[in-house]
Amino acid sequence: MPSRSAAVAAAVAVAEEHGVRVAEPEVLHDSFSLRILLRPAPIVARVPTTTALGRPRPADALEREMAVVSFLRAAGAPVVPPSDLLPAGPHVRDGIAVSFWAHVRHDPARVVTPGEAGRMLAELHAALRGFPGELPYLGPVLDEPARLLDLLAGAGPELVGAGELARLREAHAALRERLDGTAGLQAVHGDAHPGNLLATPAGLLWNDFEECMAAPVAWDLAVLLRTTRLDGRAAVRAYGADPGDPALRAFVAARGLQGALWVLARALRFPERAGEARAVLETWLRDPSGMTR
Repeated sequence: MPSRSAAVAAAVAVAEEHGVRVAEPEVLHDSFSLRILLRPAPIVARVPTTTALGRPRPADALEREMAVVSFLRAAGAPVVPPSDLLPAGPHVRDGIAVSFWAHVRHDPARVVTPGEAGRMLAELHAALRGFPGELPYLGPVLDEPARLLDLLAGAGPELVGAGELARLREAHAALRERLDGTAGLQAVHGDAHPGNLLATPAGLLWNDFEECMAAPVAWDLAVLLRTTRLDGRAAVRAYGADPGDPALRAFVAARGLQGALWVLARALRFPERAGEARAVLETWLRDPSGMTR
């Protein structure tokens, strides 16, 4: 997992090698990945940081994201595009993966309505049905949590106790069995909550496809159903699905477990967020169904 300074240095070095002058790199966001505005160029570099903990080859996820977004862009779907001012990547510099995206002005205070979120997800899924590439089957749901569980085994009881870790492992094994061989696969966003819809002058644009995968659309619906940013049940209805459909339950539970594990992993990088991570874990322990946030 790269440090912030190393990630910024790698992004700047790759950009400058391709003729982009970077006078003042600005970190826009640093949580699960690092996003850096390469001022004065309208380019945002994305570097996996926390997510690198669960991905042995972070560049592979960036490559899949780039393929899916490039396909959607060519199809006219509303997405934040890769940068056209240099090769968008992904690139690997000193073991650090970097991709480059167009910087789009957006209003973070703009509230996405349930109707907008549901309808836009339905339209996105319709476009993604034509994606011709290969994507891992539920990789971010089944494979990455397994790596995070192994990582958290060495975190210490202050973050995750032995009994708690055992419960997390048991839940993951049970969900793997429930989800094995699921039918109705297609390319999906993977992290389709309204925080990944940017309100821009050109309208709402989908962003952050790092977790794109082959899955039933029920996975993205479970993500939307669990969001705290809006009424998830209303958004799923606007999509055209039943939020009470029993077929969603396993995916809602899997999303709840996935989210808890990533928040715990983030606390390894940001120890000051351990209290928040413990609160998320305790919520999951009380209700592993994923319905409680």
